[in-house]
Amino acid sequence: MHPKRPALARVTSCNSASLRRMETHASPESDGWRLLAQGSGFVVVEKACGLLRVPGIGPEKADCLVARVATRFPGSRIVHRLDRDTSGVMVLATDAATHRRLSMAFEAREVSKTYHALVAGHVTGESGLIDLPLRKEALGSAKQTGCHEQGRPSQTRWFAESRLAGVPTAVRGLAVPPQPCTLVRLEPLTGRSHQLRVHLLSLGHAILGDNLYAPEPQVNASSRLCLHASTLGFEGANHAAPHPFRD
Repeated sequence: MHPKRPALARVTSCNSASLRRMETHASPESDGWRLLAQGSGFVVVEKACGLLRVPGIGPEKADCLVARVATRFPGSRIVHRLDRDTSGVMVLATDAATHRRLSMAFEAREVSKTYHALVAGHVTGESGLIDLPLRKEALGSAKQTGCHEQGRPSQTRWFAESRLAGVPTAVRGLAVPPQPCTLVRLEPLTGRSHQLRVHLLSLGHAILGDNLYAPEPQVNASSRLCLHASTLGFEGANHAAPHPFRD
């Protein structure tokens, strides 16, 4: 089982002159998010693994990032996606005009994003481009699959940062013996659902802790989904939350 709300990584941000730098201790880690920066009409936060970004179906899934952030910043609304079990940087708008502006920037691909992931095994090569169109695996399914004939264009750049003999202590799961893995940096050129998870699987290197796509030994190798949104750049500012995949 994945822990409900692991501690967040230490946060840093690089802000333009129009932003206020925020102290990282200003928001409690135990609430599943922390404030990185506040600008005119938006806030940038780091979301914990295991927290929904918006309410799910049913009262038991009402708790989510936008509801928590709205208690401090009324009117907060989601601009972009980040899966429940993916941690990292998100921007939320706090008024309608900013929401429209930022949503259009994401749609026009004017926003830069990088992720880090721990994947099973040692990746061959140092970098590459995955060009694999994606579609739903089946009607009503949450899973995606590669399909050159019917899929939507999907591209991800990847870079191998380090090859490890075992999973870092901070996210180590139940796998025995130790699971060799690679820390990769990812730059999605498109924004399809589960794009990074399926693209890395297509290389033969599933993300550790991925209970949708990885084989069971690789799910159990980590205490969480080892995918983290490390940076988010928009409107001249870059915001960063270092990945937690280290000893």
